[in-house]
Amino acid sequence: MGCRGSRGTGSSTTSSTAPALESSEGRGPALGLTEDNADLLWNPSSSSRSGGAAFQSAREQLTAIHPRYIRLLVDWAALQPQRERPANLEGPIDGCARGVGPCAPYAGVREELAAIATQQRAARAEGREGFEVVLDVFGVPPWAAVPASGCELPGSQPFSRPVSDAGLAGYRSLIRALIALGRKQGVALSWWSPWNEPNNSDFLSPQRSSCARGAPARAPAVYAQLAEAMAAELTTAGGTHHLLLGELAAYAGDSIHRTSMSSFVAGLPLHVLCLGGVWAIHAYATWEEPRPGDDPVSVLARALDARGSCSAGAKIWVTEAGAGAPHPGRTSPSGSTAEEAGCQALGAQLERWSADPRVGAVFQYSFREDPAYPVGLVSADLQHTYPTYRLWLAYAQAHAGDRPPPPSSSSCA
Repeated sequence: MGCRGSRGTGSSTTSSTAPALESSEGRGPALGLTEDNADLLWNPSSSSRSGGAAFQSAREQLTAIHPRYIRLLVDWAALQPQRERPANLEGPIDGCARGVGPCAPYAGVREELAAIATQQRAARAEGREGFEVVLDVFGVPPWAAVPASGCELPGSQPFSRPVSDAGLAGYRSLIRALIALGRKQGVALSWWSPWNEPNNSDFLSPQRSSCARGAPARAPAVYAQLAEAMAAELTTAGGTHHLLLGELAAYAGDSIHRTSMSSFVAGLPLHVLCLGGVWAIHAYATWEEPRPGDDPVSVLARALDARGSCSAGAKIWVTEAGAGAPHPGRTSPSGSTAEEAGCQALGAQLERWSADPRVGAVFQYSFREDPAYPVGLVSADLQHTYPTYRLWLAYAQAHAGDRPPPPSSSSCA
């Protein structure tokens, strides 16, 4: 739904001993996956796993992909509805997919990290990397939001509004609590994104102070405040942390409720551009080939290079990718023909991005289908596996073997 030193191999803003940004093994972008259901994240051989037999086959499928990165969405509004109580990082989650079973409750972020720890231990035992955590924060609790203002969509809620001074303090407390939980669970929280889709009014509203034609974007300044706060907390915590900048929706053009990637980058203060060396965008597969130069990665790369200094040549991660309907996010047509067409569209994207040295990683959203945005690899009820799963599995195997990505014509069939 982030100037680090050298941007391809970068040093961290919070440690002089940061590891390389990209894995040394494999050809092309690393594979990432967004999935925050702990029932699916446990290593299948773990004796402490939750969820039972209903989740076991899907766990095995997820583990077989062996993503280098696992992206967790942190809904602050859900974790801390009251200012007086700290964020509840082990509050019970029902384990359903927006009400669709199978369901099995688990203890929130704490159990997600515990499950990821089993995958990391298994990967180390096999002499490889995997399941490196990427945290992406979103959602303002009502107590932390400023009052309504500017050019808001009708029905906008505090969830998407800028944070107040008290909210900013609460945001920093959330970061400290997550760092402490990671240490307790023995899971390094290496990558941090200040806010999800800050150029989309669903997540940050208003995008502009007025609805007048040509009104300047307000969102970059609000995002800058969050990025600065996160960077400061990570620096204070010590250790190795990387700021992942952007998490932008791949908007090519501006509107009163959206800010294009180019306008967003142009509106950020220079010192914020220098907080990280990797940028993230969300770019889903459509069933139409983009015109040359219109691929979202190319558009963002030009915007970053235009700012020069810290952002020129920055790496780009596509942290949300996937395929479903001809227009992503809508209900997918039923039948194997439509599923294969979506898979072919995603395969074409992967082929383009695999040939682009700027692209450091591509993340599938999500593993289990999200009924609100149906582009998953397995159905919400875990009973059906889409052709896109076979595509990602073939891609992951090729990457691990340092081979070119396979043609989607064979992987999707």
